[in-house]
Amino acid sequence: MAGPKHFAGYGAARGGRDYDDADISDSELWNVYLPPFKAAIKAGAGNVMSAYMDTNGVPASGNRRLLTDILRGELGFDGWAVSDANAARSLETQHFARDQKDAAARALHAGVDMEMAAFDPAYDNLTQALAEGKVSTEDLDQAVRRVLTAKFRMGLFEKAFADEDATPAILASTAHRDQARSAAEQSFVLLKNDGGALPLEAGKLTSVAVIGQLADSKRDTLGPWVFGHDTAETVTVLHGLRDRLGDGVPVKHAPGAGIVERIFPTPFDQMDETVQKTPENWDDDAEIDRAVTLAAGADVAVVVVGQRQNQIGEKASTSTLDLPGRQLEQLQRIATTGTPVVLVVMSGRPVDLRWADANVPAIVQAWYPGTRGGEAVAALLLGDVSPAGRLPFTWPRHVGQLPLVYRHYRTFEPHEQATRYYEEASTPLYPFGHGLSYVEFQYANLHVDSESIPVGGIAKVSVEVTNTSARTADEVVQLYTHQRYGTSSRPVRELKGFERVTLEAGESATVTFEIGPDQLRYWSAATGGFVQDATTLDIWVGGSSAAELTTTLDVTA
Repeated sequence: MAGPKHFAGYGAARGGRDYDDADISDSELWNVYLPPFKAAIKAGAGNVMSAYMDTNGVPASGNRRLLTDILRGELGFDGWAVSDANAARSLETQHFARDQKDAAARALHAGVDMEMAAFDPAYDNLTQALAEGKVSTEDLDQAVRRVLTAKFRMGLFEKAFADEDATPAILASTAHRDQARSAAEQSFVLLKNDGGALPLEAGKLTSVAVIGQLADSKRDTLGPWVFGHDTAETVTVLHGLRDRLGDGVPVKHAPGAGIVERIFPTPFDQMDETVQKTPENWDDDAEIDRAVTLAAGADVAVVVVGQRQNQIGEKASTSTLDLPGRQLEQLQRIATTGTPVVLVVMSGRPVDLRWADANVPAIVQAWYPGTRGGEAVAALLLGDVSPAGRLPFTWPRHVGQLPLVYRHYRTFEPHEQATRYYEEASTPLYPFGHGLSYVEFQYANLHVDSESIPVGGIAKVSVEVTNTSARTADEVVQLYTHQRYGTSSRPVRELKGFERVTLEAGESATVTFEIGPDQLRYWSAATGGFVQDATTLDIWVGGSSAAELTTTLDVTA
């Protein structure tokens, strides 16, 4: 059962500090934070998890307007809601509820059908709360009915238990491993590729240096929030390259610079015996020297940098985007050797790549690529697949730019948007939707099937995309719009559609998108509700939010 979380605004915590409160305007809430939940519900999500924190001054797990009026009334959710771990109990901690009995009553009334609690559940107090008239039988029946309905829908009363005997065969499935590799390959984002530095030509390589502790860390390759895993199955970047190149090409590894540990430990490490760390008494100076020497003698240096898996995810907020430890210094020294460098970034958030972008010819964002991640990285670096992942966020130059979003407003003197800071460009390092390929795609014949549509009408926007290169590859075609005038000012660009297409060498395809009320309605602070304006729309189609191919469409009253 799919369960989107955390409802709602969890990602907007002040200062990017996990668990802290979120203060979100109604415009941001309705136009940015709620649409993904609406899409998940439309796709069939059967559960929603309520958030821990206060949203606009009211704890989300005790907010009836959020969990009932909006989630069910406005978004049409008919499944069951569960609290995040201990979120109902926390209503007392957050000085919202008088005590645990009050916390239980408030959470139930808000619309939390099931409490998730690690200990001493607040809902243990519901019997007494019912006896005292603090909750109604109707509220209790409604919550129970929703939970039972979900169980009936999943067939749990007909087949209550999983077939444990089938577990080994399922976990050993070759198809699952192939899918893990394919998913990783499709997710990688080629951030930079100057001079065709990638792909590497296996037949011309006589030696490869792989640098970095993350390059051979099985646990970090999996990423955060992984439980019950078997790291013996994990293929690291180092072993992926060795397997792909075979015995004929030496692939040597130097772990190099240590990665500093968290100042404040995470409780998730206590549940994981496979966590990898820099060994105690690690001699950074000596290990960096060894890494530089190894790189200097190789045909190419694949340098893997980033953050460990316990430095991202829940309870892993950060005040900086700097690479931990001396990874940047090590990269800089390797670059001075003259050996071509390919930078592979393993992280779940953007890191400061300003120096790398200016000095390293090829940069791949590999995220945490999972069980077969090393195989997938090797496949991409050696050209077995062409990268087609696209950035799902705007990549900042520096932490001081945050929050940085592509869908900002024009505001005052928009022609100076790139020069807001006095000492550095206020533009992103890489735009939203960015991602390069090993092939060239040509966009042409952008066409709207009508010069104008009425409010409520639908237009079809089509574009011809051609693979002008000599190999098959995927492209992610993206549609953006801007509304020139209306009830409210609107962002400079907003993603309204995208489609991933596979094109053989020389092949063309026509990609078509619809633009209508679903794409053009927005919540306006001027009216306190949704509107669709008669206006003129700018339309762009291309490979990122920086697309240049453009046309217009009039929307009439």
